[in-house]
Amino acid sequence: MRVLWRGDGNLLELLPAAAYRFKVGNLGYSRRSTVLFNDPELVREIMKDPDEVFPKSDLMVSALEPLIGESIFVTDGAKWRRQRAMIDPAFSQLRISHAFPAMRAAVDDYETVLAQRAAAAETFSLDLAMSHLTADIICRTVFSTSLDSQVAMDVFEDFTVFERSVAQVDIKRLILAPAWSEAPQPAEVLGACERIRDHLGRLVDTHLAADADYDDIASAVIAARDADSGEAFSREELIDQLGVFFLAGHETTASVLTWVFYILSVQPELVARLRAEIDSVVGDGPVEFSHLRQLPLVRAVFREALRLYPPITFIPRVALKATQVGPRRLKRGALVMIAPWTLHRHQDLWEQPHAFIPERFLPENEDALTPGAYIPFGQGPHTCVGAGFAQTESALIIARLVRRFDFECLDPDKVRPAARLTTRPAEQVYCRVRPC
Repeated sequence: MRVLWRGDGNLLELLPAAAYRFKVGNLGYSRRSTVLFNDPELVREIMKDPDEVFPKSDLMVSALEPLIGESIFVTDGAKWRRQRAMIDPAFSQLRISHAFPAMRAAVDDYETVLAQRAAAAETFSLDLAMSHLTADIICRTVFSTSLDSQVAMDVFEDFTVFERSVAQVDIKRLILAPAWSEAPQPAEVLGACERIRDHLGRLVDTHLAADADYDDIASAVIAARDADSGEAFSREELIDQLGVFFLAGHETTASVLTWVFYILSVQPELVARLRAEIDSVVGDGPVEFSHLRQLPLVRAVFREALRLYPPITFIPRVALKATQVGPRRLKRGALVMIAPWTLHRHQDLWEQPHAFIPERFLPENEDALTPGAYIPFGQGPHTCVGAGFAQTESALIIARLVRRFDFECLDPDKVRPAARLTTRPAEQVYCRVRPC
């Protein structure tokens, strides 16, 4: 009732205080039954799913299909295995050292933008800034081209519309609708999806042209063939699959980096420690790929932000049949909820679970972490293949921008998290930068 009254679709408001204490428990009362699992062993069992009892939730699938179709992100079983086999060669294109020059070039260009904003004392959206930068990086690595600034803004705004209005976060439907019921999407959501897919289609078409000659992720996916039929992906299927690379590859990273720079804006002592580490490793030269492994505090800041603000707040599954998981009997159609948000903040799994303490992820402290309690990139066969890419990209961005700029967020005390499809600030965070 509280969530319905607020009317903003923030799924974090559905979590009772007990969700940060129990191992298995109900999330309120609903027609289909929603069960939250916080036990790392049971979470591992569900995510591994050897008997294919727990496919991706019908709510998630119906929400994402207008945007990314029947892509690898929403399919399961034989269809998922076929798609994964076809695009596995493209994953080799994600080799990080190969992509690093494109990452660095995008950060070079964005440093120039921030320097101009600093000189003009301009106030800007931190959310949009991080989305623009990470979208440019993924565009250069997937499609071998930089992303037009207006296109980046359009995609950000359309994705914001999509997140706020998509029917997956219709609380009435979540509580009252039975499993596998129709979930029609609002016209504004369908319009936002159409515009995003149109932008992606134009990028795909550059690679489908007769004279196209690229060596990147998009060209590898285009070259993929089904092992049995020999068929390639159609243009629409290419938009589906490359849409996952593009949207998941930049939106989730942008979300975490927004939280990173918001937190750093109010922790000057931590910023000073980061600068000291970067200066001791890099000196006066450019940040190279080899340096990133030597910046443990930079990496720990990113990992702790991922813990407190995991981009994928909830990983919903649905029980295809009545089954038993640990102590809990699940009925057919039950919504099986795995929440990195609660797992990462559970009082039995973390010391000071709601505090930002990056030191817990320093190499000398990692043995104290509870196995399976930290799953920002998922777990099991569906673990995010871009995890290494995201960590390298983020470490580079943090090192480069912290080294050169101080961020000042306006009204930092008013920033609060909201979970719809990803964990974002409920309202955009506005900030200014100045040279350090």
